[in-house]
Amino acid sequence: MTNLNQAWFDRAQAVIPGGVDSPVRSFRSVGGTPYTVVRGLGAYVEDVEGTRYLDFVQSYGASLLGHAHPEVVEVLREAVTQGTTFGAPTPGEVLLAEAMTQRVTGLEQVRLVSSGTEAVMSAVRLARGATRRDKIVKFDGCYHGHSDALLVAGGSGVAQMGLPGSAGVTAGAVGDTIVAPYNVVPRLDETVAAVLVEPVAANMNLVAPTEGFLAGLRAECDRVGALLIFDEVITGFRLDLAGAEQYFGVTPDLWCFGKVIGGGLPVGAFGGSRRVLSSLAPLGPVYQAGTLSGNPLATAAGAKVLSLVAPADYDALAARVASFAARLTEAVESAGLYAAAPAEGPLLGLFLAREPFAAPANFDEVKVLCENGLYRPFFHAMLERKVALAPGAYEILFVSMAHSDSDLDYAVEMVAQAAKVAARS
Repeated sequence: MTNLNQAWFDRAQAVIPGGVDSPVRSFRSVGGTPYTVVRGLGAYVEDVEGTRYLDFVQSYGASLLGHAHPEVVEVLREAVTQGTTFGAPTPGEVLLAEAMTQRVTGLEQVRLVSSGTEAVMSAVRLARGATRRDKIVKFDGCYHGHSDALLVAGGSGVAQMGLPGSAGVTAGAVGDTIVAPYNVVPRLDETVAAVLVEPVAANMNLVAPTEGFLAGLRAECDRVGALLIFDEVITGFRLDLAGAEQYFGVTPDLWCFGKVIGGGLPVGAFGGSRRVLSSLAPLGPVYQAGTLSGNPLATAAGAKVLSLVAPADYDALAARVASFAARLTEAVESAGLYAAAPAEGPLLGLFLAREPFAAPANFDEVKVLCENGLYRPFFHAMLERKVALAPGAYEILFVSMAHSDSDLDYAVEMVAQAAKVAARS
């Protein structure tokens, strides 16, 4: 019988480097052949062989409502008949920007772009231009996209490939990037333009901010006149109705968004106060542009998603995830392993070990757990049981609003079985 996933991967490798358009999809860190997805619906995806998987990847957090939500599909069906891109202002970009600024206190204006990488790259440039300073502080293990200055000490696929950064990134490109340990407030000086942080670190599995960390960053930035940038590509409109600012009660100077605000289409955005955003061209000297920025399909889908969720939906999802996390931990430990499933709102991590351990608070502690060899057999055992996790130990699980109680019950049962397989490895 023909292995269609292997056949498609072979074809892909002939014409796409490594057979994938994003490295973590290659299964390099877990081994084996990637499954090639042809469709998704709600909490599930289906591959080219017709195998249906309960999906906790959810496009790495982009699918808050699950795959192919009927109301999102309908708004896209209507939007595409009007045209797909114009290189001109559209009502849709205004409507999405209004929806975002109405939800987030302090977010007065946004500039739409086409990816999270582009959003963060542009926000950093804006911070430097607005402050007329050069230095940027980021945190070890936080991933902020693949722009040169920010790839140093990144999590996510960078960590999974075992890379400290990337070939092709010059010393000059990272010369103004300072790396600090997560959950430690660094001492700044007047050369620092901005501190860039994931308010919940979700690219080194999941590490929540310790008490006072984000507030400490806010105070330290204020002390020296630096800008605080929240990278909310993952947390934005997923952690809470207004993201991390509402959830933690700390207001940054600049926000970066992606994923949820595109409703499953490529999108990104960065924003802040009118005062800071006035430095952007055409009003100011900081140049940023994009032919597909504010794409009418992405803005239509994103605005629809935001219109469909209310505070109670986030509360309910967070409660379900907290319960799910506790049950996952019990399931793993029933197999003779040790586990931590840290949950922050609807965000969920999972660490496995053979010995008791404390939930990690920084990247050094994360690496010990993610490189202990347990995730690879666990991942494949879950996949054999038709549950799809991200193919790398540094990623988190995304529970969408489409995951039912029975879906979560099934996942817990399979985790118990997969943990037994991993324990024997």
